[in-house]
Amino acid sequence: MKVLFIDTVHPHLMQQLLANGFTCDEDYTSKIEDVVKKIDTYYGIIIRSRFKINKQFIDAAVQLKFVARVGAGMENIDVEYAESKGIKCLHAPEGNRTAVAEHAIGMLLSLFNNINRADNQVRQNTWIREGNRGIELEGKTFAIIGYGNMGSALAQRLQGFGVNVLCYDKYKTNYADANLCKETNMQTIFVEADIVSFHLPYNAETHYLLNENYISKFKKPFYFINTSRGKIVDTAALVEAMRNHKILGACLDVIEYEGTSFENINNNEHFPFYELKKMHNVVLTPHIAGWTHESNYKMADVLVQKIMATI
Repeated sequence: MKVLFIDTVHPHLMQQLLANGFTCDEDYTSKIEDVVKKIDTYYGIIIRSRFKINKQFIDAAVQLKFVARVGAGMENIDVEYAESKGIKCLHAPEGNRTAVAEHAIGMLLSLFNNINRADNQVRQNTWIREGNRGIELEGKTFAIIGYGNMGSALAQRLQGFGVNVLCYDKYKTNYADANLCKETNMQTIFVEADIVSFHLPYNAETHYLLNENYISKFKKPFYFINTSRGKIVDTAALVEAMRNHKILGACLDVIEYEGTSFENINNNEHFPFYELKKMHNVVLTPHIAGWTHESNYKMADVLVQKIMATI
């Protein structure tokens, strides 16, 4: 059972596959067309986001039994077509949900307490107290949009902050633990939310979900967090809403201008991203919410269990 590693991952994954009788090959540099030429001999593929597993790739992989993505999102894999060919599509959201939830809270606390700005000021020998007076989470209504692994992990970690947690998931009912959040509808969130956090997959339905029309439905200004996918947000609409104080601040770990592999970003100054970077009420990180030392191992371990279940 030959497995091709297309992206670097925690060594635990390869070690466990070798221990269970798999043969593991590595190719971290070849172009997709060169990988396609040899993929017909492989039983499985390990990938993060280096390139897309599309119909052409799948048709060439005549012996393939699984595609395992070391991560949560599956938008770079044609899951429907792969599964129609009997190929299991595996991912590991259980492995980085804690990291994403903690990162979202960390970004929000940094925004509310002006930590990034104040740190920079102190390093420049500027000591400002009143200008950095913060905001407390306690008493705020926190809305979680998308209640899968990431959303539920965030709800769990918000306990103790004294916030009113609302949750909404379009495709689920009777899913919420009443001790963690109140299951509700978007109409209620549009009226009550002080903070909105996205935990959604990227697809045609969620593309530019946060746009001018969506923002206009909120009855009061709110803070926004996105740790899911950049293209769920229309950056131009976000910037305009922040200028008009409809959105009071933003925590963004993902940006719509990221490359397919998430390893780089187009910093063209003509993009609204240039305006976003100048705003003091924005906290930005480079797609690292699920990128901890612990999650690196846990995602590998989750996939070991799922791959073994395919045999």
